[in-house]
Parts: sequence; C-alpha cells; structure tokens
Amino acid sequence: MEQQPYESAADASADRGIGDARVLVVDDDPTVAEVVSGYLDRAGYVVDRAGDGPTALASAAAHWPDLVVLDLMLPGMDGLEVCRRMRGRGPVPVIMLTARGDEDDRIMGLEVGADDYVTKPFSPRELVLRVESVLRRTRPLAGTRSLAAAGLTVDPAARRAAKNGAELALTLREFDLLAFFLRHPGRAYSREDLMREVWGWDFGDLSTVTVHVRRLRNKLEDDPARPRLIQTVWGIGYRFEPNGTRNDGEE
Repeated sequence: MEQQPYESAADASADRGIGDARVLVVDDDPTVAEVVSGYLDRAGYVVDRAGDGPTALASAAAHWPDLVVLDLMLPGMDGLEVCRRMRGRGPVPVIMLTARGDEDDRIMGLEVGADDYVTKPFSPRELVLRVESVLRRTRPLAGTRSLAAAGLTVDPAARRAAKNGAELALTLREFDLLAFFLRHPGRAYSREDLMREVWGWDFGDLSTVTVHVRRLRNKLEDDPARPRLIQTVWGIGYRFEPNGTRNDGEE
C-alpha cells in the first residue's frame, strides 16, 4: 500500500498563529512529557505526545507537527534516528532534549539537523520560550524581498533557497544563516555575532554556529574542504564572499 504523503509544516500552519501551532513532544519519561506538554498547552499550543520513536513517526504521519520537542535518549530508536526519518519526510523544526551535557551529544543533534537543544534538567518556561522563538523564525515574512548572489537565491517569504536553480534542502537555521550571509556580503562576523543575529541568543554554545556553517558549506560549496563562498576569517569568524575570490581556509 502506497504511503500517503505527509502534510508539510508550512501547509499545516498556514492558517494558524504561533500560539495554536501543533507541537509533538517525544519523551519516554512520562513525568517530563506531562510537564512539558502542560506548559505548552497552557501557552496555547496544540500538543501531541509520544513515548518512543515509532509512535512519534506514526503521530507525525497522522498530524504533521509545526515543531518537535525530541528526547535524544529514547528506547529502541533514538532521537537522532527519529530526527533523520522525520527530516526525510519533510522540513520540520526540532528542539532536541538531552539528559547529558556532553558536547558530542549536542553536536550529533545539530549534525542531523536539530534547530536547538536543551539539556536536562531544564526550565519548562525556558523551553516554551525556545519553542516560540523557533516557530517565529519559520513563519513566512510577507513583503520580504528575495536575495541572490553567486548562483544562490533565497526567498524569505516562501522559505525556499536554490543553487543554480536547484532547490536546496536546508534546515531552519541553515536557511536563516544563508539569508543573513546574503544580506551582508563581504563583512566578517564572529560566532558571537552570528549567534546573536541569526539565533537571537545573547549567549550559548558557539559550537552550534560552527556546526551549522559546516553543514551549510557541504550544501553550497563545490569543494567544502576549500570553501570559497563562506570563508573562515582566522581569529574572527566567517565572511560571505559572493565572488569567491579568496580562500582563507576552514576551521
């Protein structure tokens, strides 16, 4: 039997505001899931819950979420695999939950496309704010002009990007990062600058920026090992060069 296509997050939320968006909470700890779901429900979100990976995928198939709060350490199918499979079906913002503060866990989550992560134990109120922040960045921006440089085109209103006419499969943060670079060509930005301007955070783990730059290079550059568009500026951060005339190397 042919599987029915998922309803995209954009289609599902086209007529809804942030407050009544659908959020899928995936955590095998009933207490954590109940607390998180309660806070999101009181904030006005439509909340679905799942305690394992297969249930989460089935829930997403039935009602495609606008955002997923996803525990990394799930029984059987871990959160990384759940994230990969969901992303294989369609774009959806993911906030990863991890019980460990180990940097490798955070980086793994970012590598598979998580847009944000929260380390347990965490404040449910902070998580709700993170959800709101991520969802705001997924909303179409009416009247925002399209951007183009170096064979790249970005349409912020439609949340679509392409290279030489071929559409790019970008995560939420990758899209925002590319749009920011195209708006500010030739200028060097530190990781702190990018975290503040693109993520909207005044503090955080700067490896988040490093991972997203690496992922974006892999999708944009002809040779990611020798990047010509997103260049490293040693001792500072990164610079977008639409002409690709220099190569300062890669971190």
